[in-house]
Amino acid sequence: MSRKVIAFGELMLRLAPEGCYRFFQADSYGATYGGGEANVAVSLSNFGLNAAFVSKMPKHEIGQAGVNSLKKYGVDTSFIARGGERVGVYFLEKGASQRPSKVIYDRAGSSIARASKEDFNWDKIFTDVQWFHFTGITPALGSNVAEICLEACKAAKKKQITISCDLNYRNKLWSKEEAGKVMGEICKYVDVCIANEEDAGDVFGIKAKHTDITAGKVNHEGYKEVAEELKKRFNFSKVAITLRSSISANDNRWAAMLYNGKDFLFSKEYFIHIVDRVGGGDSFGAGLIYSLISNYSDKKAIEFAAAASCLKHTIEGDYNQISVDEVKKLAGGDGSGRVER
Repeated sequence: MSRKVIAFGELMLRLAPEGCYRFFQADSYGATYGGGEANVAVSLSNFGLNAAFVSKMPKHEIGQAGVNSLKKYGVDTSFIARGGERVGVYFLEKGASQRPSKVIYDRAGSSIARASKEDFNWDKIFTDVQWFHFTGITPALGSNVAEICLEACKAAKKKQITISCDLNYRNKLWSKEEAGKVMGEICKYVDVCIANEEDAGDVFGIKAKHTDITAGKVNHEGYKEVAEELKKRFNFSKVAITLRSSISANDNRWAAMLYNGKDFLFSKEYFIHIVDRVGGGDSFGAGLIYSLISNYSDKKAIEFAAAASCLKHTIEGDYNQISVDEVKKLAGGDGSGRVER
């Protein structure tokens, strides 16, 4: 079977002040590209899989620059529809210590947000494809995009393609009520559900006991019930939940859990000193997809995914510039960070 993966979503222009400068202090902004599903596609391409990204981008130079940022890493961009007038933008102010990072969106009216069903021929896109991935950010862009996403899931299901979804709730895009209604319908077609320590509660009202996110207290055992309830409600084949304990904006404890309907498998926990947190969840999703496609055991899969994401937190930008061998080394226990000569 083909090892091709399709990721569907929005590619955005990221504008960020240098280092930890605040927006008020910035005289210039570094420009890079990223976005939930695009980040997954780049990671998978870096891991050696045949990854394609599906979206809609303007024909102008800024749109082309975004497409080129994906091509640079070997991502197939042939299914990106071209048209519309603008690329979505987000501004990132990196936090430090007890000051959190901030994101400001300027994405209304972007090409993908105004896309129509006619922009995507899913029967053609899904030819010889093994896996389809999207996040909850994509249907949040508008009712039209939610319908496109649902149509894609139905088409993938007909072709017996494995479907994964990272719930990725964004309160700046839609309400919890809207998210629950739309994602509740879409998730009927999903095989592998990915969520962070807050998503299940925000989207479906399924919350872990004895957990206080703002206090940095995440009760790992409580997420067993969350995973069980998610699987029971939607009949997912697997549920993966990332478990982040935020000590500060710079320092986090990071682990993950995978539930396969029988066993609860926890990764080792990492203490991360963060360089760039954005894309951390996407790198986890990519690591999980890669390991499951590669027929890793569930235990090795969750260890690989957690390690991949741990390493992403040390990389500037949205994209995870990490190889399979580097992930395997960390997952195998070598996290010393010693100089390699």
